[in-house]
Order: sequence, then C-alpha cells, then structure tokens
Amino acid sequence: METLTKSNVIRIKNALTGKNQTPDSPSDDAKAQDLLKASGPIPQHIAIIMDGNGRWAARRGEMRVSGHNAGVKSVRDTVEACAQLGVGYLTLYAFSTENWKRPKNEVSALMHLLIQALRKETKTLHENDIKLNAIGNIFALPPNVREELEEGMELTRHNKRMTLSLALSYSGRWEIMQATKRIAEEVKAGRLDPDDVTDEVFERYLVTYGMPHPDLLIRTSGEFRISNFLLWQLAYTEIHITDCYWPDFRRDKLYDAIRDFQHRERRFGMTSEQLAALTNPLHQTHQS
Repeated sequence: METLTKSNVIRIKNALTGKNQTPDSPSDDAKAQDLLKASGPIPQHIAIIMDGNGRWAARRGEMRVSGHNAGVKSVRDTVEACAQLGVGYLTLYAFSTENWKRPKNEVSALMHLLIQALRKETKTLHENDIKLNAIGNIFALPPNVREELEEGMELTRHNKRMTLSLALSYSGRWEIMQATKRIAEEVKAGRLDPDDVTDEVFERYLVTYGMPHPDLLIRTSGEFRISNFLLWQLAYTEIHITDCYWPDFRRDKLYDAIRDFQHRERRFGMTSEQLAALTNPLHQTHQS
C-alpha cells in the first residue's frame, strides 16, 4: 500500500482535479522532445487547421467566443513547442474568407481577440527570435487589427528561429485566383510569355512564396477535409487528423502528430527504391 505522505496526498489531489497533466514537468517535456528528435525527422513546416472552438464551448453550455478565447492557450503552447523542436515554419489557419459570413457579433469578438493576442504575445515572440507573418487578404481586416498586425511583423521581421504565419481572411481559392490574375496582367503587358509559366513561376505569385510547402498538416476536431486551406501547397503534405477540439490541443497532441509523420513514407510520385537513394531525411522511411 502506498504511504500517504504529504507529497502523495498533493499528487493524488492534483490528479483528481486535473492539475499537473502531461507533460508532468519541464524536464519530462525536454526528454519527450529529445526522444522525438531521435526517432525521426522533425517537419520543417507544420500547418494547422484549428477547428472545434465552437463545439468545445457548446459542450460546456458556453458562448462560442469562450472557445476562441480558450484556443489562444493552445496557440501559445503549440508555438512554444514547435520552436523548441526546431520547426522552421508554423502556419495557423486563424480566419478564412468564409468566416466573414459568421454572425457579426462573433466576427467582432474574433477581431477583438486577435488584437488582444497580438498585443500580449508579440513581445514574447520577439524575445524568442520568432518572426510573425500573415498571409491572406490582409486589407479586408479592420484598420485597427491590420495596424496591430503590421506593428508585430515589423518588430519581428529580422527574427530567424521560426516563422509563425497567421492565415487571416485567407482561402486557397482566393490565393490561386489572385495569382492567376497577376500572371494574366503580366502576360497582357508583355512582361511574361504564357509558355514560360511553370510551377516555379506560378509559385512566385502566391502569398507563401519563399516558404517551403508544409510537410505536415494537422486538423483538430476530427473533420476529414482541408477547408480551402493552402490548396496548392498541400499537394504532397502528410495529413494528421485528431478528434481533439482545438482548445484542448496541447504539445502532447503535437508530438503524436509528429510521431505519426515520422512513420510515413513520402514518395512524391516515386518508388520506394528511388527514395532509398535520396539523402534528405524528410524523404526517408522511419520505423520505430
């Protein structure tokens, strides 16, 4: 029988109240990260569809905005863990062009929450050498949101550790249409020959130009769709679906997704034999 020392009583009490959940301590988390790095490649670019805030709130009998508020903690923990693991790029689907169709009070609350988060978190991003970026129709955002966002991007623009991109007023179809229109304008003006439009040329007109395509896409809430997100860039991305709602998503779920990624064979249209000759670890098979 376990001795009921004071420390054991505290531990049991914390377990019953949900405190001190995984990871149990910073040292335990550091060990988990070391094991993850040793077991296979860490994705260079992770993209996340942060879904389930409204349903998370509804299950608790709360307003939808409470789910969005709770989701900020998930963003903070995920950004921190990705930077610690050495992820180079993290792209979060924060607000789609379709989200403008939501009730005005919810949209207003989301914009207010975005301003609050930018004011509170930008300094921390800068102190941790993380660059803040935004993709999407930024000019569709309210002026005060855009101003806060631009200030954060300016402050962090020289940071190198990781690039955090917020997809705001973004959709994949919008991005492809914008790129197509710009290319058409170049052709019409005689600055570009239609025969010279290759994949590489087309990518120069995308809002993600200069960023590697995502290696791993994570979607929370158990939905099996990509919801108009990075349609061009996700062509060969590995997809991980978790039933967890976004406000409950923490680094342990991130680690699960990366472990899943490490056990995939990314063939990019080639055979396994062809892959064996490649030296890039992201293109190799990793077995536990």
